Amino acid sequence: MTRWADEPVLVEVWRAGLGVDVLESVHRGALVVLGADGAPLLEVGDVTRPVLPRSSNKPVQATTYLQAGWQPRDDRELAIAAASHSGEDEHRALAGELLAAAGLRPDDLGCPPALPQHERTRAEWLVAGRAPERLAMNCSGKHAAMLAACAAAGWPTAGYLDREHPLQQAIEARLGEAAGEPVAAVVVDGCGAPQHAISLTGLARGVLSLVQAESGTPGRRVADAMRAHPWLVAGTGREDTELMQAVDGLLVKGGADGVHVAALPGAGAVALKLDDGGDRGRAPALAAGLQRLGVPAETLARWLVTPVSGGEGVVGEVRAAAVLDGSSR
Repeated sequence: MTRWADEPVLVEVWRAGLGVDVLESVHRGALVVLGADGAPLLEVGDVTRPVLPRSSNKPVQATTYLQAGWQPRDDRELAIAAASHSGEDEHRALAGELLAAAGLRPDDLGCPPALPQHERTRAEWLVAGRAPERLAMNCSGKHAAMLAACAAAGWPTAGYLDREHPLQQAIEARLGEAAGEPVAAVVVDGCGAPQHAISLTGLARGVLSLVQAESGTPGRRVADAMRAHPWLVAGTGREDTELMQAVDGLLVKGGADGVHVAALPGAGAVALKLDDGGDRGRAPALAAGLQRLGVPAETLARWLVTPVSGGEGVVGEVRAAAVLDGSSR
């Protein structure tokens, strides 16, 4: 992977001036919208260049655990397996129960110890002097399910994060299959697991395949579990959780460094990457893409335009640029 040229502006940040609005910042990137048949409805920027989807790969990755023979006790365990959770009490408890059911312990997790991302829970830990824990790391559900899949398949749990481990080989093959293109590169993710580069088009294609899969297949099981338990997928006040609660049938999964993917059965999918790797512009860009799939603007209003605060009020807004068709204006 090489350095890319500047992509088009996807999102603009406007601040109110004295009688005139001022364009303060922009977020460049690439975005693709696919129709239900997988054909592109909108391509902005280079949507064929490999990117690192980070946690947006989790839904497709989770199908590999089922294919390896893992049998979650209920769909809540499958939802946490594809989650980037906030480390709230139920998140940590469920990941721990998943491990225990496979005869494993938190010390077997290969993800690093962390404090909860949920602000109140983290504050309580800090006041109590509680140390970071592996179960509190936002990827602990994924790692617990990886270990459970190894136990089910008879693969060693030691070294389960090595690229040459049978589980990681299966994940790499599965991501390429779902994307319809080979994995372009493999690096190390923030949680210590291998991370696989694919294009935005491939990312959208793979997640779309999950929501449109036949009932009972691994892909559909993952999609159904995530949509049935959106709070487990992210947490209190998180965009992924609230978008899935707001739009019936929608599957959403954010990834670090400015990546987001969403798919709606019978409509299509959206995938995006912001060049600056930030979070601020993701929601307006994703919402603009979802409008292309027929999701009403009134349903998406709180994400299409997000406020800029100043003093004790709102002094500006973050909104999608006209290149995404201007419908969020």
